[in-house]
Amino acid sequence: MKKTKPKPRGNPVTPESETLDLTQLSKATQRAVSARLRNPKQPDPVSHVFTILPDVDTPTLLGHASETLASMNVMTTDLADQLEGSHRNVALAIQQLAVLAEMLINRALDNLDSPLPAVTPVCH
Repeated sequence: MKKTKPKPRGNPVTPESETLDLTQLSKATQRAVSARLRNPKQPDPVSHVFTILPDVDTPTLLGHASETLASMNVMTTDLADQLEGSHRNVALAIQQLAVLAEMLINRALDNLDSPLPAVTPVCH
């Protein structure tokens, strides 16, 4: 089965005033990281963007992590289907890591659900 590749889209012309200066961004990032290393009590500069409430219970956190990894699994599988060669191998490796992490989290959830460890019968 022959795969058809989509036609590359041309990059829209962006006015020079709207282009991102990566040098300035890199310098700002270095300043933020350096400040954080000098004073560990200083809040992370991006912590206000993504936060997790402190009172969220462990099963809920693990459940959301498992769902996130399941989504990552689907996305990387779809991506690998569109790639060839070493790029496909990298996407499949990422997909396998996502599956492994999802399995580990699901086992942790199972362990939280079973309050007592399994008892092995003793033979006399």
